[in-house]
Amino acid sequence: MSSAIPVLVGGAAGNPGAGLIATLGAFTSRYGIGRPYLSRGLQLAVVAAALAGAVALGAWASAIAWLGVLTVSAVAVTAVWLCNALAVGPPGAYVFVVACAAGIGVSASHLLPWQIALLVLAGGAVAWTLQMLGATTGFRRPERAAVTTAATAVAGFIEAIGTSAQDDARRRAAVALHAAWKTLVHQQPVAAPPRSVLHRLHAANHAVHVVFADAMAAAAAGVPPEPGSAELVRRLGALDVAPESVAARDADRLPPTRPPTSSLLRQALLPGSHTRRVMVRVAIGVPLAGAAAVALGVDRAYWAMATAVLVLHQGTHLSGTLRRGAERLLGTWIGLGLAAVIIVVHPRGVLLALVLALLQFAIEMLVTRNYTLASMFITATALTIASGTRDLSAAEAGHLLLARGVDTLIGCAVGLAVYLLLADRQEADRLVDALARTHSAADAAADHLDRREATSLAARTARRDLQRATLDLLDAYEAARHGQRDQRASAAQLLPEVMAAEQRSYRTIAALWAVDAAPRRR
Repeated sequence: MSSAIPVLVGGAAGNPGAGLIATLGAFTSRYGIGRPYLSRGLQLAVVAAALAGAVALGAWASAIAWLGVLTVSAVAVTAVWLCNALAVGPPGAYVFVVACAAGIGVSASHLLPWQIALLVLAGGAVAWTLQMLGATTGFRRPERAAVTTAATAVAGFIEAIGTSAQDDARRRAAVALHAAWKTLVHQQPVAAPPRSVLHRLHAANHAVHVVFADAMAAAAAGVPPEPGSAELVRRLGALDVAPESVAARDADRLPPTRPPTSSLLRQALLPGSHTRRVMVRVAIGVPLAGAAAVALGVDRAYWAMATAVLVLHQGTHLSGTLRRGAERLLGTWIGLGLAAVIIVVHPRGVLLALVLALLQFAIEMLVTRNYTLASMFITATALTIASGTRDLSAAEAGHLLLARGVDTLIGCAVGLAVYLLLADRQEADRLVDALARTHSAADAAADHLDRREATSLAARTARRDLQRATLDLLDAYEAARHGQRDQRASAAQLLPEVMAAEQRSYRTIAALWAVDAAPRRR
């Protein structure tokens, strides 16, 4: 819908090219999924403005090839920094780079950069409106979904106790509970009134945490969990059981606060930060991809740069990076055939809007399930927008398709080469550092436990920080386990210590929850 509406409006106004430029603002709808609506509205407004600015920058820099390469590279590094440090969520930095690169392409419209920015902002406004429509029928639906997901994951852990799936189920439950807590606390721009749905969800999530802590304690002791606790948790998540029947929550006490934005941005730049590692890879890989494309005479170097960002920006381990590059390359080359068919048909007006809407729908349905097929539709979408207002000759169409295929090959090759050259050295100490941070967080939390003091803001902040450090430790271990040879050897050597640190963390967290909830247990 966010893609189709600008095309229809542009066609009705007699300027289909302007409508296609405005579809770049439809990328706004890719963000904010699962966030509470107030938080989502704020985030989407910032995203729409940032996309408009990125496109305008690309249009401004389009006249000089080297300036375009530098501009896209600067946008890429900045977007990786902001998106990773502030946990913007998928699709992350990649879309902003695509928008900047597209600005170089749409400069052929001969519109001024500020005019292009306004068109993109108008498309972003359409996407914002459509994304926020759900608030009219279920304002707290995202919070309900987060609590339900967490409760389901905890129930799965309880049912897995004593089986080989216990550890994996516990990690999934911990991640889901942490995500629900962020949704209920960190992503709430304003306080909710007493006795609101949000307060009931807070109480339910608190009760689910208490049951999770009890189950972890039972698992550590080698005894089965309380009978019926899995079903109890599911009913808590559905608000079918009063949370006070498990443990009352003090609604007046302040939750641990989210670190200030400035602090998060500074932390992301510190030595040892994973965001900083990714920024360095992007800062090297993106301009190299652009320079290579320009040197080889490819006239759309920005496609190579966008592909390099796609390969590098998520900061995944070696196996994931190689897989993403291969999926992107294969999907793009398959998508060139679909794009060729669309270019030959050359849809206009309502048919063009319908084609773009169907392509975007296919992308959304496939992007998390089968990225190769999603890349096929992404390629077809990009080329449909690029050629939507022009009748291309067979030679021009062939050149456009070949350029897209070659640029993707260059971007994947450069991105993977940069990763292979940098990642092993960059991440040599990542797992050791994560272990040290986890031990430090566990010591801080244990100090509160030794004093039987778990209800203060400092104690609950220490508990939260320990949970976060433990999740980061597991991420670092997975990265090493799927990394290059030296990393895999380090992961195998440190596995016993990682498991011991994880077990200590969860025992400490469970004990703190038990002390916290004891005075209010029912």
